[in-house]
Amino acid sequence: MINGAHVVICSKNAEVDRAFLRDVLGFPHVDVGQGWLIFALPPSEVAVHPSDENDLHELFLMTDDLDAEMKKLKANGVACEEPTQQGWGRLTRVALPGGGKLGLYQPRHQRP
Repeated sequence: MINGAHVVICSKNAEVDRAFLRDVLGFPHVDVGQGWLIFALPPSEVAVHPSDENDLHELFLMTDDLDAEMKKLKANGVACEEPTQQGWGRLTRVALPGGGKLGLYQPRHQRP
């Protein structure tokens, strides 16, 4: 029986991105040794989108109030892109300290 999912974020500076998930986003975690942190995520969902390529995956965090979440992130010195309206919700991208970005959106769609 499948009982969970494990998401991997590849980073040029994994240590600072782990600190971001721990200290800024406040995700609960366990240290599995030598500072290697595994984080709990909020309830999640998965969708399959058409693409010209396989093996492309994205991680989007979701919120009920994008403006409030962006305000909290800004107070922690975290840059967010200007939100855009998509057919499925309002979207921003959050800058990770390691140089990558995470999607953050307020969905318009029904959640499973």
